[in-house]
Amino acid sequence: MTTSPWNPNALAELQDCLDLMTADGIVPGGVVAHGTYDDEPGYLTSGIVAPECGDARPGPDTVYDVASLTKVLATWALIGRLDGLDLDAPVRAVLTRLPEDAPGGRVTLRQILAHTSGLRADTRLDQYRNTGTDLAELICGEDLIAEPGAGHRYINRGFILAGLLLAEATGRRLDELAAELWQSLGMTSTTYGPLACAPHVAPTEQRFPGAPRLWGLPHDDNAALLGGVAGHAGVFSTPADLAAYAGALLREHREGSPLGHWLAQSVVPQIAIEPGLDRGLAWILADGGRVAYHHGFTGTSLYLSPATGRYLAICTNAVYHHQDNRTRLAPLRAVALKAITDEP
Repeated sequence: MTTSPWNPNALAELQDCLDLMTADGIVPGGVVAHGTYDDEPGYLTSGIVAPECGDARPGPDTVYDVASLTKVLATWALIGRLDGLDLDAPVRAVLTRLPEDAPGGRVTLRQILAHTSGLRADTRLDQYRNTGTDLAELICGEDLIAEPGAGHRYINRGFILAGLLLAEATGRRLDELAAELWQSLGMTSTTYGPLACAPHVAPTEQRFPGAPRLWGLPHDDNAALLGGVAGHAGVFSTPADLAAYAGALLREHREGSPLGHWLAQSVVPQIAIEPGLDRGLAWILADGGRVAYHHGFTGTSLYLSPATGRYLAICTNAVYHHQDNRTRLAPLRAVALKAITDEP
């Protein structure tokens, strides 16, 4: 079965939108990778990496803090690769050190992936500093804000807990597991930070006037508190590596291999988010479940269409200028969703 080609008009609209956002100062610049599982990726580019990087232009090998794309680049994929992990067992079945009465101990991995865990919504790991207590115990010891499985609410700490569970189940560090995964998929530039400052590494936010920007350090405060390695954020990647990842997922989906089977499981709706959007396992599902996507707060997105074999990856450092990214990035993300659902 062949893939569906891209609509040239859709790609032109994406380029125009990215150029407009660059000209308006919403992003310093950015890259959109597009392709299918059986061809080489193409790239749309605009602007510069950042003023600190001189006249360096963004391209396939520019490194971006992908923020919450960590959830689908690392944690979600690693859960799918781990044999014998029961998605519907309570997390205390693996995290056996949890007190029996810990409220979060009865939450399941399926609920964490679907954002229906009922765990506390605000992450705030800074509140746990210097307590001397195991982080999984602290997270699970908090009262739940909802009955597990009862409703959808995006919760970072669930993926932090999932990262801790992966380390416990394998006896290995999360970054080691992820590095092995990425290497197997040919993702040579994807890594947890920190990274050295360089013109090909996109800086993000300036937290205080007169202070240097975050550059090669995770933008997410809670990932930073965990040394840059967390289940919800902390990964740096490039447009080329995101294209390689998306292509591999879609190719394995077509071939029915283990990672592809995991993707097929994950695009089954678990709960409604709003009319027209459902949550699968980690991924947001649109177009009647034909498209799966995820966003990163820093200005990144990844879109997959298993039905057509197409993908899109957006890489920007939008937090360079603004924190209110959901509204400012909405036009580009809407055009991207339209592009990947358009018939050629």
